[in-house]
Amino acid sequence: MERNYGAEIDELKKELQKLGEQLSEVLCKKWRVPDPNAPAEKTGHVRKMPHMHPDSSVMAIMENLENACGSGKASGCITYMGVFASGGRQSEWVRSGVNTDRLFPLVEDGTAEKVLACIGSRDRLNLLRMLLEKPMTVAQLVEQGGYHSTGQVYHHLKPLLAADLVTADSAQGEKGRYCVRPYRVQGIIMLLAGIHDMAEPQHAQGSWEEPAE
Repeated sequence: MERNYGAEIDELKKELQKLGEQLSEVLCKKWRVPDPNAPAEKTGHVRKMPHMHPDSSVMAIMENLENACGSGKASGCITYMGVFASGGRQSEWVRSGVNTDRLFPLVEDGTAEKVLACIGSRDRLNLLRMLLEKPMTVAQLVEQGGYHSTGQVYHHLKPLLAADLVTADSAQGEKGRYCVRPYRVQGIIMLLAGIHDMAEPQHAQGSWEEPAE
């Protein structure tokens, strides 16, 4: 009996197509691959985007944020958490479902400007960086930070002390050491994380330089 190779090839094509559809369905369920033909689900004014991350636990948090934002008619809703351990000390934080509408008044009432002005110099940021790593004396800050004198360090340390970002450290009974306030650690780390997002090329476009006149 003569074989019909054309028919066999057509049958193989059908089987491959069927296997491809089954595999696609499995992957869609596992990784939540977007269906381009599916209508976008919405909660209030927020359009759901269920395909941003392959980790289902991360996407569950995102879905909760989308629901909270949409049902509460907020401009945005954010959750963040982290851990920072250095110099024998550790700080952990979790903020869940923060309404971004409550953040904008920090600009309107001048709080954001005051905070940024307080820490917005390379020397002060450098002091915060070193004190995040471990408590230090002024002499250690001068030596390890490359400063010229204790007076220079005190000049930049005073505003940080006045803003309650830095305090005298007496945890081990040793006088003359300074450290970052424990409840300020998360704010400094998250501020640096935000700066990283703004500065990285994949997150932003443009130049930090002033345009030539």
